Amino acid sequence: MSGLPLRVYVNEQPFTLPAGSTVAAALAVFDPALAAGTPPTVTDGRGIALPLDAPLTGGAIVRVLRAGRNTNEGDAPA
Repeated sequence: MSGLPLRVYVNEQPFTLPAGSTVAAALAVFDPALAAGTPPTVTDGRGIALPLDAPLTGGAIVRVLRAGRNTNEGDAPA
């Protein structure tokens, strides 16, 4: 990979990555445990799904969508 470093944003956090980096590389910097586990749903700033091997450009916005937790487990009617 050559060229100028890329400034990208993952869930609003800025990161500087080498030119030619992919979505997977951004995830690895953002959260190594997340990148090593089951692949999350990832979108661009417009909500369009991104494959993990998609190349990034400077200023890219990446959003990681995590599964929500059910916080109402004990609230079911009797």
